[in-house]
Amino acid sequence: MSTTTIGFIGLGVMGSGMCRNIALKHDGPVIAYDANPAAASFLDGTPAVLVASVAEVAARADIVCLSLPGDAQVRQVCCGDGGLAAQPRRPQVVVDLSTTSVAGARTIAAELAAHGIAFADAPVARTREAAQRGELSIMVGADAALFARIEPVLRYMGTDVTHCGEVGCGQVVKLVNNALVAEHVVALAEMMVISERAGVKPAVLLDAVSKGSGDSFVLRNHGRKAMLPREFPERAFPPEYMVKDISYVLALADEMRVPARVAELARRYYEAASTQGFSGRYFPVVIDLIDQGIDIQD
Repeated sequence: MSTTTIGFIGLGVMGSGMCRNIALKHDGPVIAYDANPAAASFLDGTPAVLVASVAEVAARADIVCLSLPGDAQVRQVCCGDGGLAAQPRRPQVVVDLSTTSVAGARTIAAELAAHGIAFADAPVARTREAAQRGELSIMVGADAALFARIEPVLRYMGTDVTHCGEVGCGQVVKLVNNALVAEHVVALAEMMVISERAGVKPAVLLDAVSKGSGDSFVLRNHGRKAMLPREFPERAFPPEYMVKDISYVLALADEMRVPARVAELARRYYEAASTQGFSGRYFPVVIDLIDQGIDIQD
């Protein structure tokens, strides 16, 4: 890998930590780009070089990693005007660490293949802190040969790297993961509000349930760290991002002809949170929506 130049596009909440880990662990050159020039601060103390355009990344990188908000941004960077595929010199591989729709990942893979660029979807799970520590879970959609080629790069960022199947399968697993978390947070929020009004302190509830079959990752993390203290910071994962991800799940469910009614209900909760005064705050803020008795749309 020491002769491989890695490019990274998107230095946001998650991307900044991932790129920093690549820059500190990779033996070869690392170049990065973000539309916000202030993103350069995330790379202080690393050998990474910040460049001024997608074209500069394409001109120098062999493998390009993306960490972007969703389908539209990934499509623009990969296949739009001035995108990677439009450059005279193109990378050999694009690894998309973003969360996108399954159909979007497969369509972009086909379009890039026509330009001689291999594509893998490799969405990530866990927190901003895990990204900073290089301890993400990464779910990968790619053929076996491409997975073998990019796995060392993914190991710079994650402690758990799972080959889920062909292109698009990484997004399938990531979307299922996010839908389950979203649904569980809503369920826990409802129960915490009910229990508190019935006379049980929230801390007592979580302690007791954690010792029984109701225990879960969501209870121990989202419940204890955000919902119990009612702390929902900005620049985390807001409800509008959860709406996006659940919408991708529902599109996949529709394509597979499977009703996903629990996911539909969860989307209504997060849509209400994003439009009723909780936009931009960490998504477990849905507990405040429930506590305040704000209706969700049918």
